Amino acid sequence: MIAKDKLKSLSDRLELIEMQMADGADADTYVRLSREHAEVAPAATKARELLGMMEERAGIEEMIGDPSTDREMRQLAEGELADLDERLEALGSEMRILLLPKDAADEKSAILEIRAGTGGDEAALFAGDLFRMYQRYAELKGWKVNVLSASESNLGGFREIIAEVAGRGAYAELKFESGTHRVQRVPETESGGRIHTSAATVAVLPEAEEVDFELNEGDLRIDVYRSSGAGGQHVNTTDSAVRITHIPTGVVVAVQDERSQHKNKAKAMTLLRSRLFDAERERSASARAAERKSQVGSGDRSERIRTYNFPQGRVTDHRINLTLYKLDKVMIGEALGELIDALITEDQALRLAAVEAEGGRRA
Repeated sequence: MIAKDKLKSLSDRLELIEMQMADGADADTYVRLSREHAEVAPAATKARELLGMMEERAGIEEMIGDPSTDREMRQLAEGELADLDERLEALGSEMRILLLPKDAADEKSAILEIRAGTGGDEAALFAGDLFRMYQRYAELKGWKVNVLSASESNLGGFREIIAEVAGRGAYAELKFESGTHRVQRVPETESGGRIHTSAATVAVLPEAEEVDFELNEGDLRIDVYRSSGAGGQHVNTTDSAVRITHIPTGVVVAVQDERSQHKNKAKAMTLLRSRLFDAERERSASARAAERKSQVGSGDRSERIRTYNFPQGRVTDHRINLTLYKLDKVMIGEALGELIDALITEDQALRLAAVEAEGGRRA
């Protein structure tokens, strides 16, 4: 059972934040307190519930141990105690998950990058299907999708599409989507009815704000050029497309989605900052590399994580051996949450086991 002192500390922290918010804090302080409140509230609320149940349990135990309690009342109390212990155990498990170390980026919006892999035009069409799947899922979650860059294929798919998924906690839900997604289906261009296998890669990065990663203008080379669409035709006749090179790392981003050079530059800066922030997180978190081996997949884009089999109407996530026979609902975003929730639950279980094993070794 979690120590009472820890639970009380959480409850007290939430109470203090709420008092400070109600005490006429200035705008910047109020925003900071609001963020902290959102982070602390789930665990603190659960802590208060646990503390209340612990007090209730202590009262029942006192009644059972009191010699003046009659036999019938003692039996009722013992039955109530057994029921309360079950509820305490369940609530304690929920609390332990809430107390797991959090990825500081989990609450952030996400940058979603989808690229066609092996399979030519069919892979590009599949990349488009994946983008629409995530777009619809985001709509169901109340998130906003803003395309940063797109390279369309001749048949209407995407060779590459990069988008911002703006919404609190978008990264936490989408981060396990990174990897290779494989599709098995009969392409529309296939006259013989043969099933083809093609693939697309997905990368999900936490969106970095200026406070997360500061870009030095002196480290950037910014080039502008004319936007062009599929087949090479000019989208417009002004130099609105923007390419930014981060000279120290060689990272290059290019955005030509908007007619405005200013808007394209802003999108390119967002994308560049997020890629550099993600690379810095990977470098600085040396322990994370070892930890990820015990988590749900490595997130490596070369790792095949999921297969979408259209003839059989099934989708299989290979990391957790979960198969759903509702491919149509997954592709319109409705059932994608079942896969994401299962991946999050598995990740929590693995991390909780690791924490408890570490605690056992220390003991």
